[in-house]
Parts: sequence; structure tokens; C-alpha cells
Amino acid sequence: MAKQPQPISPMKNFFAGGFGGVCLVFAGHPLDTIKVRLQTQPKPKPGESLLYAGTLDCFKKTLAKEIQASSGKVKYAGPMDCVKQLYKESGIRGIYKGTALTLMRDVPASGMYFMSYEWLKNLLTPAGKSHNELSIPSVLFAGGMAGIFNWAVAIPPDVLKSRFQTAPEGKYPNGFRDVLRELVREEGIGSLYKGFNAVMLRAFPANAACFLGFELAMKFLNWLAPNL
Repeated sequence: MAKQPQPISPMKNFFAGGFGGVCLVFAGHPLDTIKVRLQTQPKPKPGESLLYAGTLDCFKKTLAKEIQASSGKVKYAGPMDCVKQLYKESGIRGIYKGTALTLMRDVPASGMYFMSYEWLKNLLTPAGKSHNELSIPSVLFAGGMAGIFNWAVAIPPDVLKSRFQTAPEGKYPNGFRDVLRELVREEGIGSLYKGFNAVMLRAFPANAACFLGFELAMKFLNWLAPNL
């Protein structure tokens, strides 16, 4: 007799998804910092070189700066201090700066993310088996590739978002259109893919960890509370 599929539990999905998110952050956060630094580095003046020559150079310089900053004054004492200062400077709009660009990034990229994950799970699941019986290597591969597909779509709007959010107040009065025009005019269409290497180095392991964390947490919750 065929095994009955486990009923969907919103509560289990919530906690398993949260645990997957924790795994993603721990696996990928360092390279996310590098990505933003590369995306927001200024265009060099004539005769000057780029601030960061590449992903590895950015990592070295970022590490050196953080070590120096640990003994000096920093702009924000923490997340809440950052929120307070942003609100004081620009009100609620300052806190939500870049929301439209974030939606432009996350709506299509998230669609690609989950579509490709489910497609790869279907592809990798042996005939007659359930998705829940997928091996750990298969989950890692499906999750990692979903991250690659996600960021292949997300990089251009992510570059625009990073530039817009870190720009001085009032620099781009027309929002992302001004950022896009300036970037393409001054640095070419390739500038929309700044940080590509850092993004792709991060995408596979971070998202593999995310989905593996989700699947393992879901199995644990199904064992701990099968009727929840």
C-alpha cells in the first residue's frame, strides 16, 4: 500500500524555512558583504585604479578595514542605531529606501528560485519515490543550482539597489532610472553585473545549505510532532 503523503503544515514550514534562512546566512554572509562592496565601489578618476581589483582583493581590504574599525569610531553602533539615524535623517522613507528596486529584484528572482528548485527535485527524484526521500547530495545540488538561477536573474536589479541605497540623499531624484542611466553611461552595460564572481561563489553553497537546512528541519519536525 502506498505511503500517504505528509499533510502540509504551515507551522512546520514556518520554522523549517526559518532554520533554512539561518543556514543560508551563516554559509553566505561574508561573500554578501564582498558583493555589496564591489557593487558600490566608485568609478576611478583618470589615472587611478579601481578600489577593489576583484573578489579576493575586496576580501583582503574589507578584512583589514574591519580590523582597523574595531579600535576606532564607527558610524552605526548596531542595527537599531542605524534605524534611528536613518529615521532622523530621512524619516520613514529613509528606512524603506530602495523598496521598489528590492521588489524588482525579488519578485522574478524568487519565482525563478522556487521554480528551479522544484523542477530539479522532480528531475532528481527516482521513479516511484517521494520528494521526501531525496538524498542529501541531490538536495544540495538542487538547492545550490536554484541559488545560481535565482542570482542570474537578480544581479542587475541588485546592483541598482545597492547603488541607490548607499547614495547620498537626493543624488537620484528619479530613483532607479537615474541609477541605471548613470551606470550604463559611465561604466557600460557590464556594470550591471558588478560583483558577479562574489555572487556566484556565494550562491551555490549558501542556497544548498538553505534547502538542506529546510529539508532536515522538516524531517525532524515531522518526527517530533507528526500530527502538528
